[in-house]
Amino acid sequence: MTVLARVIPIGTLGGARAGRLIERNVAIYRRTWWVLASGLFEPLFYLLGMGFGLGGLVGNVTLPDGRSVSYGVFVAPALLASSAMNGAMYEATFNFFFKLRYQKTFDAILSTPLGPADIALGEVTWALVRGTLYAAAFIVFAALLGLIISPWAVLALPVALLIGFSFGAVGMAATSFMRSWQDFDLVQLVVLPMFLFSGTFFPLSAYPAPLQLVVELTPLYHAVALERAVTLGAFSPGNLVDASYLLVMGLIGLAIVGRRIDRLLLK
Repeated sequence: MTVLARVIPIGTLGGARAGRLIERNVAIYRRTWWVLASGLFEPLFYLLGMGFGLGGLVGNVTLPDGRSVSYGVFVAPALLASSAMNGAMYEATFNFFFKLRYQKTFDAILSTPLGPADIALGEVTWALVRGTLYAAAFIVFAALLGLIISPWAVLALPVALLIGFSFGAVGMAATSFMRSWQDFDLVQLVVLPMFLFSGTFFPLSAYPAPLQLVVELTPLYHAVALERAVTLGAFSPGNLVDASYLLVMGLIGLAIVGRRIDRLLLK
């Protein structure tokens, strides 16, 4: 806590000043709402194509607790976690980079009472909000298709909040080190394999043992495991590890963002 307090003053965390930045983003997206809405469709297309198309060939999937569920039910929570991740990452990478390096939005904001810590918290929170909006839309769609089978699914949205926070903070921290648009190729190099191999479309047991260990170290694997636990009602002690992993990841990312913005804007 002492280290975090030095990087981001505790008095500013959760303050109203960071909320002003969120209000600004909401005002902007009122005019470009279609840009925000466009990101809702990609996971839905994956769900229809993989969950029902490929699902007709795969059949049922056996869970670790011995239950057998349809492939669509198995894939839905993984795509839900991916929706929260993608929504947060879009905002935390491309949009954040544009505002930081080209539009110089944050330089202008510093002429107001807001400081670097407020910018960091406000931008990470907005990335979280965008990821949660995508996740909420996906939950409604999956429920209408009958792919939500557990009453514990009421926790799916709070879990999406945690996922959005962790990926938004880390994505923004990584973006603060980028110098050009070409650097975003590295983001795709990380995100795409993680999306494909984090237990999203196949159980962990389908991978060779060495690859299983690599998969278990990825943050999306823990996000998928947590969403799958609440939407399928298949909890395990490992879910505490999943939640802790994402929370610590988000806090570390937030601390780095606060420190980087301070260095970049006040140098």
